[in-house]
Amino acid sequence: MFAGVSGTEGTETNGEEGNVKTNVLSQFPETEEVQIKRPYEAQQINQDSSLLSNLCTGRYLDAEKTAHWFQSLVSSAWGKMPHSRRYSLRVLPSSRSCKLELTDTSGRCLSVEMLFGVQQGHSDVFLSSQVPEAIFPSSTTWAESYAVAEAKFFRHLARQAPHDTFHLKCLEIYASTPVGTVLSSFFLKTAVMHLLNFIPMSGWRRASYLTRLHDIMCYLHSCLKKKCLDHFFFGNELLPKDIILPPAIQEAEPFNIFECLVQDPEAYAKALRELQELKERFMGILYYRA
Repeated sequence: MFAGVSGTEGTETNGEEGNVKTNVLSQFPETEEVQIKRPYEAQQINQDSSLLSNLCTGRYLDAEKTAHWFQSLVSSAWGKMPHSRRYSLRVLPSSRSCKLELTDTSGRCLSVEMLFGVQQGHSDVFLSSQVPEAIFPSSTTWAESYAVAEAKFFRHLARQAPHDTFHLKCLEIYASTPVGTVLSSFFLKTAVMHLLNFIPMSGWRRASYLTRLHDIMCYLHSCLKKKCLDHFFFGNELLPKDIILPPAIQEAEPFNIFECLVQDPEAYAKALRELQELKERFMGILYYRA
């Protein structure tokens, strides 16, 4: 479920499509905490609107209210859908999304989760109802998400990749590897994406599998040693042209997502230990596959 909105970091601006406002609070490396606010004029005109009261808390769009409203809408509309003759529907508990369990006549289950997002202008950046598990925001706090931009980046790679490339397998290995409390999967994914941007797809053939895994570890070690790993999208001039970013992000200076380690020596020391543990696990993978 998506609606349009224009937003600029640290400011409030009218949305061109969704007629809402955003206030972006830059607090997290992988997401930006935001609140989405309906403008004063809309509030005055629609004071008695039941829809606005169902979706908003005060002047802000409420993620939990939006989820509850959509869950009720799906439940009431399901009986009118053609698929209801073949599937029974159960809405599962979820505070910020819509989780459904569909069961067919043979007893097989299909799980579906729908997240809610508000598009920033006409860009590939969205304000998402999904927030990191470690963060406990208010119901009117939304997270800035680059998931759509990431998907377009990987589709761009797929169009130029030879048939025997394994770059997605590399990403899958790193994404599924247990990591520590400091060296998160977000950091690992960012490192892999930077290398995918630097190294031509011809260098990601299956014959280079072990070399690329080793390169990823070396690159991550180098970034950690310098305490500098740039956010993949902020000010990245090497991005494919079809990825559309808000001007404030496109024209920004590179943003160091390891800045937290510069300010916290204990976290930096822990990240080094976690990297060493990660190296040992991957040495086992390299030895096993050699």
